[in-house]
Amino acid sequence: MHSYRTHNCSELRETHVGQTVRLSGWVHRKRDHGNLLFVDLRDHYGITQCVTDVDSKAFQAVEAVRAESVICVTGTVVARTEDTVNENLPTGRVELKIEDFEVLSAAQELPMPVFGDHDYPEDMRLRYRFLDLRRHKLHQNMVLRSEIIASIRRRMTEQGFREYQTPILTASSPEGARDFLVPSRLHPGKFYALPQAPQQFKQLIMIAGFDRYFQIAPCFRDEDARADRSPGEFYQLDMEMSFVTQDDVFAAIEPVLAGVFEEFAQGRKVTPTPFPRIPYREAMLKYGTDKPDLRNPIEIQDVTEIFRGGGFGLFAKLIEGGAVVRAIPAPGAGALARSFFDKMNDWARSAGYAGLGYINIKDGVPGGPIAKNLGEEKTDLLRTQLGLGDNDGVFFAAGRPGDAARLAGMARTKVAEELNLIETGQFAFCWIVDFPMYEYDEVQKKIDFSHNPFSMPQGGLEALETQDPLDVLGYQYDIVCNGVELSSGAIRNHRPEVMYKAFEIAGYSRQDVETRFGGMLNALKYGAPPHGGIAPGIDRIVMLLADEPNIREVIMFPMNQQAQDLMMGAPSEVHPKQLRELHIRVVLPESAKA
Repeated sequence: MHSYRTHNCSELRETHVGQTVRLSGWVHRKRDHGNLLFVDLRDHYGITQCVTDVDSKAFQAVEAVRAESVICVTGTVVARTEDTVNENLPTGRVELKIEDFEVLSAAQELPMPVFGDHDYPEDMRLRYRFLDLRRHKLHQNMVLRSEIIASIRRRMTEQGFREYQTPILTASSPEGARDFLVPSRLHPGKFYALPQAPQQFKQLIMIAGFDRYFQIAPCFRDEDARADRSPGEFYQLDMEMSFVTQDDVFAAIEPVLAGVFEEFAQGRKVTPTPFPRIPYREAMLKYGTDKPDLRNPIEIQDVTEIFRGGGFGLFAKLIEGGAVVRAIPAPGAGALARSFFDKMNDWARSAGYAGLGYINIKDGVPGGPIAKNLGEEKTDLLRTQLGLGDNDGVFFAAGRPGDAARLAGMARTKVAEELNLIETGQFAFCWIVDFPMYEYDEVQKKIDFSHNPFSMPQGGLEALETQDPLDVLGYQYDIVCNGVELSSGAIRNHRPEVMYKAFEIAGYSRQDVETRFGGMLNALKYGAPPHGGIAPGIDRIVMLLADEPNIREVIMFPMNQQAQDLMMGAPSEVHPKQLRELHIRVVLPESAKA
């Protein structure tokens, strides 16, 4: 017989009754029924109920063992009586009668119990992550993550992609987020950087002649945490293809994402391919964001012209100064009490805005200050344009185009949540396409890149030389699911002369480009194929499929909001000898000395 187990804790069935078996695992729970003592034994695979009675030589040892101790039990498989069968467990029709018992590793008193679904403070859960991971839901999330990654790898390989690894120690990039720097011992005063993404390397792989690349790639960015982004590091499905158009990239990645989501959807619907494509400017108008949640049926509309020139004086005056007015329909809200509209107005103010105007239509009669001042004719125009019924409402966001879009987008989500309009039980995908290459930076008073500076502009060099820069669009695209941006991607700029011109428009000299991006630029001068790709976030994919609101719940060992690993004590001070070897002296800010 094996030293530790003949079966795992999810294997035993009625066919094993009468057999002598050995199991090892953790004491999940103990239940004392007087003369009988029950132990739920748990391992990675499941739970088996074990039992001993007061006459057994093992009884006292089992009685003394603490929860979460690791034990080994040997005994006979017996059938449970019909009234004690547990249909919720695969092993629920049998139990193991303990004949021999050994403690392999005794557990101290637990700082937090594993059994049960109680919630605990984040700092405790992360400090004792190894205990947290024993809890069923979190354990299953990690198994799900592994299965999703295996499925992605299989689907990519089946499409002719090959997995190649790119460096972890690389050069610092002056663009993008902050780098994590690694000092060089052999080259004093110089630093490596951990890659924010394998972007330049995967393009170089294409230039080197490898046609289809992918990698489950670790990425490192010194950014603040939020619900859908872990601080420090994350993983992405990094992929790149040669001799492709934007349509080719979509055709390659859509079956992978749709297939993975369908495989793990558990009854939830998945948008059929091809996914809808929404131009950036249309998305900002209709949804107030470039990450729209298409489960929400509300669409924003521009109603600036209806308010122009009079009626509701506040909006008319704002429009004269260059503002716009966006309308957010609220189906069925007219039948609600006025407190609903007041609550929405208070919500907008709490978000830093002046408020939300509104019209509430009750039994066909428009109400509220805006309807009263706008007049019957223009109110009817509004109702017609927006398709408002006799008991609907509508909210208004007025301001400069960017501000009005942001408020309208937030209000669209808030209204849908309050009115229970968001269709759950589905994964709604879309592409956001046709991003502008440039935007005007109001702070710097200059034109700058708006999305990805290394993308191919639509129209190529001719567009850069003949069009207003703010009208030039890029072959850039985002893929969004349920309002979560899974990834940005682009068809890359593979021609040096286009790269020089694109950066010139953003204020970079030829010398600037050669100094900052010399490695990539030099490679492009030796024959680069047209290429493009994308890199959907693994953590976010798993978060959606696991139906978890926080990305921490799908990462094995996440950091806290302050980018600290409480379990391992990172970041930490290091020995002075290590600093001397690296030619580094630490100079703390005054705030850290206090």
